[in-house]
Amino acid sequence: MRGAPAPGRHGYVPDDRVPSARAAAAAPPAAPAPDVLLDWFDRHGRDLPWRRPGTTAWQVLISEVMLQQTPVVRVLPVWQEWVARWPTPDALAAEPAAAAVRAWGRLGYPRRALRLHDCATVLRDRFDGAVPADVETLLTLPGVGDYTARAVACFAYGAAVPVVDVNVRRVIARALHGAAQPGAATTPTDRADVAAALPADPQVAARYSAALMEYGALVCTARSPQCDSCVLPRCTWREAGFPAQEGPWRRPQRYEGTDRQARGALLAVVREADGAVSRAALDAAWTRDPGQRDRALHSLLTDGLLEQTDAGAFALPGEHGHRG
Repeated sequence: MRGAPAPGRHGYVPDDRVPSARAAAAAPPAAPAPDVLLDWFDRHGRDLPWRRPGTTAWQVLISEVMLQQTPVVRVLPVWQEWVARWPTPDALAAEPAAAAVRAWGRLGYPRRALRLHDCATVLRDRFDGAVPADVETLLTLPGVGDYTARAVACFAYGAAVPVVDVNVRRVIARALHGAAQPGAATTPTDRADVAAALPADPQVAARYSAALMEYGALVCTARSPQCDSCVLPRCTWREAGFPAQEGPWRRPQRYEGTDRQARGALLAVVREADGAVSRAALDAAWTRDPGQRDRALHSLLTDGLLEQTDAGAFALPGEHGHRG
């Protein structure tokens, strides 16, 4: 009887029964093999600070919230400022929510700053400042959805749970299902496909999840995939001759002239001021459409990103006395 195969460089034990080329071609498609993807990741993965040893679960959580709908290049400097200023949940919870909104800067979708402040407060008050390790408990935190909970459990604690973002879904859609693009949202089938490919060793599984995500971000991209340099031994989309996407492309969301831009312009005025600002200052910040400006201001107040003071001026949450 032959002995068990030796572990590979990543701790993953490959099957020593190498199929013939004909058998491999006849086999059903599978998710990218761990050794292949991890070898690629070792050579080409980006050196992102939240991936480095010593990064805490709180710092991973901050990165995952910031990376939602925001490119890495924009997140990097803001994340570094946040973890230097607030290395623990207790540190952020000790400051008013306005500090988080101001430090968020122009990262976009500023409600995320409020949710992180709320999350820090809950972690301090209910969890002694520790970020939970399991998905179910993480899901009880403010602003933490299914993807973020799985990402924190996986990347901070090494949990062998499928972490599925749009990059992962794209790799799986092409390699397994022969589709040019994934569906509009993550499905149980997406998670099952990734879960079936995870190595048994939790630490290796966590690195595999990061590698799969990185491969979709750098190689198997949405509009210009680098198929000539693809390291995957099998890809159903490639084998089918790269069939075109069915249905229209999802167009990038327009920003110019939108309510989002109006909100950002008003919030920037208050964020950059030393104190509360007048309604006239906000009116001057967005003159192209007064109705849109009023709508944007109302939504900022509703979302808790601005408060109106007793004197009728506008301030960030918690910085000045406001109307009840």
